[in-house]
Amino acid sequence: MHPSADRRYVLTLSCPDTTGIVARIAGFLADAGGWIVEAGYHSDVDTGWFFTRQVVRADSLPYDIDELRARFAQVAAELGAQASWTVTDTGVPKRAVVLASKEMHCLHDLLGRVAAGELPVRLEAVVGNHDTLEPVVRAHDVPFHHVPFPGDAEGKAAAFAEVERLVDKHEPDAVVLARFMQILPARLCERWAGRALNIHHSFLPSFVGARPYHQAHARGVKLIGATCHYVTADLDAGPIVEQDVIRVDHGDTTADMVRRGRDIERLVLARGLRWHLEDRVLVHGNKTVVFR
Repeated sequence: MHPSADRRYVLTLSCPDTTGIVARIAGFLADAGGWIVEAGYHSDVDTGWFFTRQVVRADSLPYDIDELRARFAQVAAELGAQASWTVTDTGVPKRAVVLASKEMHCLHDLLGRVAAGELPVRLEAVVGNHDTLEPVVRAHDVPFHHVPFPGDAEGKAAAFAEVERLVDKHEPDAVVLARFMQILPARLCERWAGRALNIHHSFLPSFVGARPYHQAHARGVKLIGATCHYVTADLDAGPIVEQDVIRVDHGDTTADMVRRGRDIERLVLARGLRWHLEDRVLVHGNKTVVFR
């Protein structure tokens, strides 16, 4: 079946910077009759690295995505052994699993956006270390799995093993920590590297860890914010995808900051997840290039 006119193939590439990269990719697509509808480029002078994201109408190419991948692999190989690339199909829905705890605001926002068709994702399941949010999840016809976390190390390891099993069976494109309130073990951080997204209720790198609004209030800050970042073994120190802030003043209580911060958390997580799902985020070391 010929692809529909609104179906797109998304190509991303990062490689050592040199002359002729843009011409090589554009020429490759033009030779195949590829109709480019979106193109982003970034040359990082500090690292000497080049990044690009190209979106092509699927119906403009004379071959399918498997053939496109095979041909683009040859182009990437020409651009250096260190080149990293992807080719994805917007006609194939991305999959996500959400990890949650008791806090409802981020999860409820994601469920609403998915139901409204605002996020290009199929939400496969929600895994919670409490059962508090099960009714709202099931109301959206999304499977909910309750995995309690005991206080002892052995019990916690067993709980994470069960979370890993529940997540991996869906082979998700994104694992979303929507205020999960549990620190992923290093093994899972590595297993889900580049796929696990966390929302931290602070404008990192300030106020890392627990109770950041209380820390911010005690410090008398004038701006509070939220950070969406990829999860790594270093707590709250992974590559940052998106951030935003809101102004506060001396009259705001900690409760006021928490309430306002929740609004920012919803927006930042939704933006970060969307950009991840749309292959707009390219990671290099501990930094990201985001083609918004």
